[in-house]
Amino acid sequence: QVQLVESGGGLVQPGGSLTLSCSATGSGFSSYNVRWYRQATGKEREVVATMTAARTKTYADSVKGRFTISRDVVNDIVFLRMNSLKPEDTAVYLCNARRSVVVDMGGKIHHYDYWGQGTQVTVSS
Repeated sequence: QVQLVESGGGLVQPGGSLTLSCSATGSGFSSYNVRWYRQATGKEREVVATMTAARTKTYADSVKGRFTISRDVVNDIVFLRMNSLKPEDTAVYLCNARRSVVVDMGGKIHHYDYWGQGTQVTVSS
């Protein structure tokens, strides 16, 4: 298992950029699927970016072309580069790591999820 700590949040003007970091301690992180979530006040938590252990990437439609997820495998860090920020991007951003284990011959999978504490991003003039 791993422990996750996010950093890099803060206040930025619309159109600006920010890079979030999620640092992991423990073992096995490089083999886990990783996601960035965000939750705005009064809104449901949503996935904004995903990177699998195979390094494939997906993004929410609302952030495609603006956000980039990446991993520093050697140092066990996952990043979220955010460009062209909008006020609606304001939220607490959280990283998640998922360990998936196949538990039977039929392909049943058991998931273990690990979460950071979140970091606040505020986009405002």
